[in-house]
Amino acid sequence: MNVPEAPDRLFEELFEQVQSQRLFADSKTFVDATAKSDPPGILRAFRKERNQAGFDLGAFVERHFESPAPGTGIDAPSDPAGMPVDARIEQLWDLLTRAADENVRYSSLIPLPNRYVVPGGRFREVYYWDSYFTMLGLAETGRADLIRDMVENFAYLIDEIGFVPNGNRSYFCSRSQPPYFALMVELLAEAGDDKSVYRRFLPQLKREYAFWMAGENLLSETNPAVRRVVMSPGGPLNRYWDDETTPRQESHAEDLELAAGVNRDPAQLYRDIRAGAESGWDFSSRWFSDRRSMATIQATQVVPVDLNALLYHLEDTLAKCCEAHGSSTDAGQYRRRAERRKKLLQTLFFDAAAGTFMDLALPDFEVTGTLSIAAAYPLFFGIATAEQARQVAQRLHEDFLAAGGWLTTLYETGQQWDRPNGWAPMQWITYRGLSRYGFDEEARAGAARWIENNLTVYRQHGRLLEKYNVESSGVAGAGGEYDVQDGFGWTNGVLLRLMRELS
Repeated sequence: MNVPEAPDRLFEELFEQVQSQRLFADSKTFVDATAKSDPPGILRAFRKERNQAGFDLGAFVERHFESPAPGTGIDAPSDPAGMPVDARIEQLWDLLTRAADENVRYSSLIPLPNRYVVPGGRFREVYYWDSYFTMLGLAETGRADLIRDMVENFAYLIDEIGFVPNGNRSYFCSRSQPPYFALMVELLAEAGDDKSVYRRFLPQLKREYAFWMAGENLLSETNPAVRRVVMSPGGPLNRYWDDETTPRQESHAEDLELAAGVNRDPAQLYRDIRAGAESGWDFSSRWFSDRRSMATIQATQVVPVDLNALLYHLEDTLAKCCEAHGSSTDAGQYRRRAERRKKLLQTLFFDAAAGTFMDLALPDFEVTGTLSIAAAYPLFFGIATAEQARQVAQRLHEDFLAAGGWLTTLYETGQQWDRPNGWAPMQWITYRGLSRYGFDEEARAGAARWIENNLTVYRQHGRLLEKYNVESSGVAGAGGEYDVQDGFGWTNGVLLRLMRELS
């Protein structure tokens, strides 16, 4: 596969002009646009015409580019009360499903060989970690074939690029998202009742692990961090990263504006912003040194509890796969790695005084002190001790459970991954984490409130949203760089799964 060149490299100063002048209200619009002819020819035309009297940048772009549709073209049902939400979700699967990409030309889209489900709204491409939670709902509606198509697509990306990018766009190819591929394979094995998928996708599971651990052999006391891997006192751990040190192409104007207002090295600032985007929590007080302001983002200096729990699960899955397929030496290596990481999660990441798991701060590997719902991940994966789980469950119930579900953090910053918002993936992680340790009453209480929150908005507006205000049930989420989007893949998947679980 030839990955298309990213828009900033294809269009150079044309890209800079369009984005810095905010020709479009949403910076993502231009990078998703399709050129009507050969990009080098468009760039030559721009260079020739831009200094001519009366040159109109907007007219030039309109002449040479096909703008993407404004969102995914999903209309709310005229009578939500007449269409039960589960029927609506079934309908939305078809509206959000894209056919295998063919004849893609002059676009930032990375073509995929099979069907896939997009989130909705401005998110017109597949997204990595979103897709797992979408798949939860697809499994409930008997669409194992579509789950398989999507898992095959991610395996294809791992084979061709070396990892799963943030989304299938050329401008996302410097970063990934939380590594959920092992969970997807696990879900496909359950949904399709086919354990052979572990053998089928073992090479890609290994490659994904190699991506996250790249540079481990270069770690030392004098060089304690390389790309996504860092050396803690007890062994290697992981952080989020991005190989680029430029403004995000899809948020170019926003990043330039932030950099202009702070006294920081722009390259490091941009890398920290990009690392925060790789986390999926874009953005949150988790990544801010003062827990308040985006200007203090330092995502590359945070060792996240959720990322390391996910990599524990990947190591554990690889150990089981290798063992099942006769590779005892590899199995032993992955098992030792998983057990070492589990011990570090139980010790370094657990703050006994606060009674919860937290992220760590580099370079000293002390807890950051920032409270977040990411503390539920060690419960979700069965990493926490019984006593740790008890304390976390109490903390989640007393501090994070609100009228419409579980809060994401306890800090109100205006960012979308902070108070008062709640998000579908974290409702599922928290629900299943609490249930795993026997805290069924607490789990059901939070899930029931989230369901009612979703249903209230659906009854009023006929829409399923990417995020919700959980401090007031029936209110859309807000904050961040763009308006709340509807569609919405992972909300649909988690809502359907929770409704079936609680019924």
